Amino acid sequence: MEKKMDIVIENLNKSYGEKKVLSDLNLSVYEGELFGFIGRNGIGKSTTIDCMIGMKKFNSGTIKIYNYDIVKEPIEVKKLIGYVSSEPILYEEMTGIEYLKFISNIYKVDPSTFKEKYEKLCERLEFKIEDLGFQISGYSHGMKQKISLIASIIHEPKIWILDEPTVGLDFLAVEELKKMMVEYAKAGNTVFLTSHNIDFVSDICNRVAIINKGNVKGLYDLDEDPSIKDKLKDIFIKIYEEN
Repeated sequence: MEKKMDIVIENLNKSYGEKKVLSDLNLSVYEGELFGFIGRNGIGKSTTIDCMIGMKKFNSGTIKIYNYDIVKEPIEVKKLIGYVSSEPILYEEMTGIEYLKFISNIYKVDPSTFKEKYEKLCERLEFKIEDLGFQISGYSHGMKQKISLIASIIHEPKIWILDEPTVGLDFLAVEELKKMMVEYAKAGNTVFLTSHNIDFVSDICNRVAIINKGNVKGLYDLDEDPSIKDKLKDIFIKIYEEN
């Protein structure tokens, strides 16, 4: 049976002035897959995500999420996505609970299930319920990241996109997030992850793409060949030495 592709990127090009960041980038991500997207700093990972979620315009190419075109049908795409940025982007004048209610209202989360959902997510990420009553501006970086994570998944999106989601999280929170991502993909959703921690990526991802010079230089199926997990760091280094 042919796998359904939830994310399809074809010949994606993006430049900032004279600087070309993405050059005919092609990528497909399957339904129910935990997909890792890795590369050095400033190489185009976050730019690719920004184009995927409609945050940035691109020069040419196509991006389809669940067969919706991000340029032609941006609202339909955004309904399907939960997104966590590398640095928390929040309305810090709000309290934690006000922010979660705000996000839930945007995505039309059933009010009767809202409390159950946020309490369960707070428990998993060890975010104290009483801290939701405080203004986000007073939160630590780790607390802000946890609120971002909770908000990104409270509407149960089909596509969960996480850009360096472990920044500011302690070891136990990182381990719990790993479990959450694996469970989310196994439930039939798609998880798209970037991280500088190659061990983190190789530990949980089904497939991994390595990007350099604006396009994918290597694509590896860790389910098909689990031995790649132990070789991924060496593969990563070799790709950057050769390119």
